[in-house]
Amino acid sequence: MLPIEKLRAVERRFRELEHLLCSPDVLTDPNKLQKLNRERSELEPVVASFGRLQGVEKRITEDEEMLSDPEMADLARAELPELQTERTRLERELELLLLPRDPNDERNTVLEIRSGEGGEEAALFAADLFRMICRYAEGKRWRVEILTMSEASAGGYKEVVALITGQAVYSHLRYEAGVHRVQRVPATEAQGRIHTSTATVAVLPEADDVEIAIDDKDLDISIAASGGPGGQGVNTTNSAVQIRHIPTGMIVKCQDERSQLKNKAKAMKVLKSRLLEIEQRKRDEAQSAERRGMVGSAERSAKIRTYNFPQNRITDHRIGLTIHKLERVLDGDLEELVSALRTHRQAELLRQGDGRGDSNLA
Repeated sequence: MLPIEKLRAVERRFRELEHLLCSPDVLTDPNKLQKLNRERSELEPVVASFGRLQGVEKRITEDEEMLSDPEMADLARAELPELQTERTRLERELELLLLPRDPNDERNTVLEIRSGEGGEEAALFAADLFRMICRYAEGKRWRVEILTMSEASAGGYKEVVALITGQAVYSHLRYEAGVHRVQRVPATEAQGRIHTSTATVAVLPEADDVEIAIDDKDLDISIAASGGPGGQGVNTTNSAVQIRHIPTGMIVKCQDERSQLKNKAKAMKVLKSRLLEIEQRKRDEAQSAERRGMVGSAERSAKIRTYNFPQNRITDHRIGLTIHKLERVLDGDLEELVSALRTHRQAELLRQGDGRGDSNLA
């Protein structure tokens, strides 16, 4: 049974938000405007589906009343099965929409990819993963901005950090967080032996300035000449910025830009997102085990996926899904994997019920 009172409360809150978003107090406060717009966009699909369900139920009631009318009974009997099917579909849709939402789902994302075990091959694989996600982002019309990168001597990346902005980025990329494993013959392998290498992917929701307040006295900021590949100008200015967050010991470096200010801004963005992740993990552990579960977690220790080149096979170990289109996936065709992981997560949430955590729709 659908929680009709809850749905009506959502509908009332949606109308209230529409009114608030037109008020001068909100229009002149960018942070409040962003927050209320985000809430409205989350409630809108629920309100739309509930409205369609109410319309279908009204028509079903009318047709059932028409069954007693000899002139209209045939028409009503012909129409009822289709309406009942549509009612069932909408009820299922609303069940999913009412599942507790992760408040991060609509956020932009800080993506961090690092080479793991496997030396040069791991760095090349890290570059393959970054290209895969960039191509996926391109298909979604998202924007990818590299915040910092460290290239390996033989090619690929020791580390690359990027900000990905667009619609509901985190809700799609959250499933890429974890350890990715590749099995293939490296270009440098003379005897054709298959090597196994790994790379880690972290997916962090971008932190809003109002959420993570950092005291200046908690920061140790140092400036140095940029290093590494980058052309003649990269080493001629003291533009590289390193920020150490004293309470946690966390260190963030950025040297991609010629400007100290730009590098500092990028480094602070990464630092805030990492601190937000720490805070959210603390809350998650206190509230429930769901977001620390198999699907969608950011645990770096868990091997989530294997890319087997000799067999053209990709296996996602969290849901036991194997597909044989490795090249297409590495070229950014992630939709089948993302859809399967999302469906699995929704099924788990439905199985566990509504009581496991907070919902924006409550």
